[in-house]
This record gives sequence, C-alpha cells and structure tokens, in this order.
Amino acid sequence: MQFTFDENCGNETLEIKDEVYNYLIKARRHKIDDEIYFRNLKDSFIYLYKMSFIDKKKALLTLVFKEEKIVENQNKLHVGWCVVDPKTIEKFIPSLNEMGVDKITFIYADFSQKNFKINIEKLEKILINSSCQCGRSSIIKLDVCKSIDEFMKSNEDVYFLDFSKLNVSEKKAEIKTLVIGCEGGFSKKERDSFNKDKIVGFDSNFILRSETAIISAGAKILL
Repeated sequence: MQFTFDENCGNETLEIKDEVYNYLIKARRHKIDDEIYFRNLKDSFIYLYKMSFIDKKKALLTLVFKEEKIVENQNKLHVGWCVVDPKTIEKFIPSLNEMGVDKITFIYADFSQKNFKINIEKLEKILINSSCQCGRSSIIKLDVCKSIDEFMKSNEDVYFLDFSKLNVSEKKAEIKTLVIGCEGGFSKKERDSFNKDKIVGFDSNFILRSETAIISAGAKILL
C-alpha cells in the first residue's frame, strides 16, 4: 500500500476504527510512534500521521505534516463503457484506474442488458483500494447514462471503438472521449448516428470482449 485511505484525514487528530483499525493494527501490526501516510482522495495532499494511542477497538494518530502531492496521468481519457455484467466491471475497473482513466460513464446501449444495475458505491470502494495500491491521488469519476444518444449530446468530439481501418493509436493524441460497446456491439441505429471520421479500431480481425477492448484501448491512449 502506498497510503491508507481515510475520508477524515487532514485533521490534527485522526481516529481510526473498524476496517482501517483491523488493517493497520491487526494485519500490519502498527505500534505507538509508527508513522503512516494517509489520503482522503478529495484533495491533493498526502498526510503523515504518528500513532499516539491504541486500545482494543480504536486508535488515535497525530498529524506530523501534510504535503501537496499530485499523482495523476497527465493525459485525460473519458470512457463511455456500454453496460456489461457488473462482475466484469468490478474485475477490470482497477486496471483502468491504475492506467489513469479520468472518468467512466456507464451507458445503457441498445444491446446492454437493462437488468444489470451499476452499484456506484461498491465500485468507488474498489477504486479506493486500487488507488491505495498504485499511489494515485484520486479515483476515477463515475456516472451513468441512459443511452448513447444522450451521451453524445452531453459530450463533444466523441470517438467510438468499432471495426475501422483507422487504428486507435493514430488518434491517441486527439481522443479524449471514447465509447466502448457491450458484448453485442453497437446496433445499426447507434452506428448510423456515429461520425464516421471518429470511428477507430485495432489491427485485428478478432471480435474482442468488452473488457479486452477497453483495457487495450486505454493502454494505447494513456500509457
């Protein structure tokens, strides 16, 4: 772990209990006078605290210093991810966070299963753990959109990942917003609405799973 998350860090005194207490005291076996880095993932500061008190249910820490330390990918990418099985999203979203994806909007496309529900709170917990591991000073911003048409109206210069002779790598400097289809791809109605000059693809004839496509595209654009 590069740091520990606590939404209340920043105060002169920090009380930890429950999950954070179990992790730091029981798992990591921290003791009095140990110094530990924290972030709240709301501001750009990293906080160093010293352990000052421990009992059987909670611990108190005292702020030593804070330092502004922004750890972000300089390239910004907004991904429109057409909704797939939430279990797939939960498995692969940490990798997108580690790459530095700025925002994901989950889109209920024509071929998305409408019974799939996006649990933003659960995904944010997964992202917090990912940022603690990789050192990122924020997490991916998350949103939900009811259709591709609505997404296009709310965002400018939208690119679409589909079958195309134009490789995504050739447009990596220009792509700031990219839509990835769900398992069934895009419907004819959706494809007819795309700007044909903003359709990009890979040098492959294979049909990729949604998660393979999003990881591959993210890596080509951001890394």
